[in-house]
Amino acid sequence: MAASLLRHVGQRCLWTRLGPSLSVRHVVPMGTTAKEEMAQFWDKNSQSNRPMSPHITIYKWSLPMMMSIGHRGTGVAMSAGVSLFGLAALILPEQFPYYLAFVKSLSLGPALIYSAKFALAFPLTYHTWNGIRHLMWDMGKGFKIPQVYQSGVLVLVLTLLSSAGLAAM
Repeated sequence: MAASLLRHVGQRCLWTRLGPSLSVRHVVPMGTTAKEEMAQFWDKNSQSNRPMSPHITIYKWSLPMMMSIGHRGTGVAMSAGVSLFGLAALILPEQFPYYLAFVKSLSLGPALIYSAKFALAFPLTYHTWNGIRHLMWDMGKGFKIPQVYQSGVLVLVLTLLSSAGLAAM
C-alpha cells in the first residue's frame, strides 16, 4: 500500500514538474526576432561607414605577419606534398627508381636541377627554423618587438643558407 501511494505521489510530482505547464510557465516573450536584430545591426554599421572588421585593408603588413602566414602556408604545402607523393607511390604502376631514371633521362641542366631542389628544400627549412622560433616563444623568450623582428630576419637568413646548402648536395 505504501509503495503504491509513493508511486502515485511520485508520478504526480513528475507530472507537475515535466508537464505542459512547465514550458508555458517560465516563458518570457522576446522583444525582437533574430532577423530584426540582424537588420538593426547592419543598419547601424552601414550608417557609421566603418569597414567590416577584420578587413585586410586596415592592416599594415609587417614581417611577423608575413612570417606567420608563410609558416602556415609551408605547413599546408608540405602536408599536401607528402600526401600526394604517398598517393602517387600507391597509384603509379612503377617503382621509384624508374621515375628517378626518367627524370635523369630528361637531361635537365644543373641550374634547373638546383632550382628544383632549392624549391623543395625551402619550405622544409623555413618551417623548421620558424618552428624553432615558435618553441623559443613557448619558453617565453623573444617577445619584445625588436626581438621578434630580429628573430624573423634570423629565420629568413638561416632558411636561405640551409636551403642553398641542401640544394647543393
